[in-house]
Amino acid sequence: MTTFRPIDNLDPGQRLLVRIDVNAAVEDGTVQDSRRFARHAETIRELLANDHAIAVLAHQGRPGEDTFVSLAEHAELLADHLDHPVAFVSDTCGEDALSAIDDLEPGDVLCLENVRMRDGELPEEEPATKAETDLVRTLAPEFDAYVGDAYSAAHRSHASIVGFPHVMDAYAGRVMEQEYTAITAIRDRSFDGPVTMVLGGTKAEDAIPIVEQLDDTVDRFCLGGVVGELFLRADGYAVGYDVADSSLFDHQWDNHRDDLERSLEAYRDRLYLPTDLAFEDDDGERVEVAVEGTTKERPFLDVGTETANRYADIVVNSAAVFVKGSLGVFEDERFADGTVTVLAAIAEADCFSVVGGGDTARAVERYDLDEGDFSRITIAGGAYVRALTGDPLVGVDELDSEN
Repeated sequence: MTTFRPIDNLDPGQRLLVRIDVNAAVEDGTVQDSRRFARHAETIRELLANDHAIAVLAHQGRPGEDTFVSLAEHAELLADHLDHPVAFVSDTCGEDALSAIDDLEPGDVLCLENVRMRDGELPEEEPATKAETDLVRTLAPEFDAYVGDAYSAAHRSHASIVGFPHVMDAYAGRVMEQEYTAITAIRDRSFDGPVTMVLGGTKAEDAIPIVEQLDDTVDRFCLGGVVGELFLRADGYAVGYDVADSSLFDHQWDNHRDDLERSLEAYRDRLYLPTDLAFEDDDGERVEVAVEGTTKERPFLDVGTETANRYADIVVNSAAVFVKGSLGVFEDERFADGTVTVLAAIAEADCFSVVGGGDTARAVERYDLDEGDFSRITIAGGAYVRALTGDPLVGVDELDSEN
């Protein structure tokens, strides 16, 4: 169990370097707002209330990607959520950045440029190596303390994640604390009743280790999406392979067939597979068919009504529910029934609940579910999967006050 130094322990009026994760979708060249801005604004707002001067570090995209853009728009979005000015400097640790940092006064917020535009940020290396980068060596002396709030990037051994806490006083922001506590609850908490995981999405390589690593803590796995179909194929049904223009199934089957069949055999008593699936017919209508006796001719885009209702009954009678990945293509309202039915059941249930994995959390907002009805809507993706499978998160470990 990691022991963080919380931001409550900071003396007022310090100059802080705060690492957040507001990596966002970029559509037609415009950075899109997301839950991440709102969450990190909560941490920053609390720090401002204690007269800290704040410089924000964050990343956007990767070199070579269309989403690899400046953080100028991110600063504006963060200011909107804070209802407080956020200055921006198109520099990370050069003269312009250092000058802007030197001018910081209590109550100021400064957003530095995309940290991935700096050499030395990206390669995955040991914390001690990242601490020797120009980024860390230049910026660390300018601040009284580092606040790590980027839980969703905590699986990355990058300079801004692990280098700073290796050489300076480091604290966990509220997002880091809350995400860590919610996600590790599946391992660290005891629940008075069954624990259920709704496991969907598109990646068998994520799902199989989750099933195997959590076999002692999860009582029921409700499967859907591409993952559900691949397990159905492992069970002998004529689904879970590519048709039309699909390319999601066959290569995963080739790579993971033995693992799928082994997991099905070992955990069959706790794996719940879809009994019906939905596809789009020639008229653009949703059509549902039973899995039994079906040969796949069109892409399946959702679990069927029978499956959704069966899963809803399971989660309602659970003490805790963790969601990783969607049960269908919920972005299309015709094929959102499975995902939304189960999420709505979780929202109504008297249970501890964490929802995340890919874009699944977006379904909560898209279909007008109340975020307050869930214990946690996680903004983590890769870090969520790593935590579920028991892999260490180097960015969390570096913040451990007992290290």
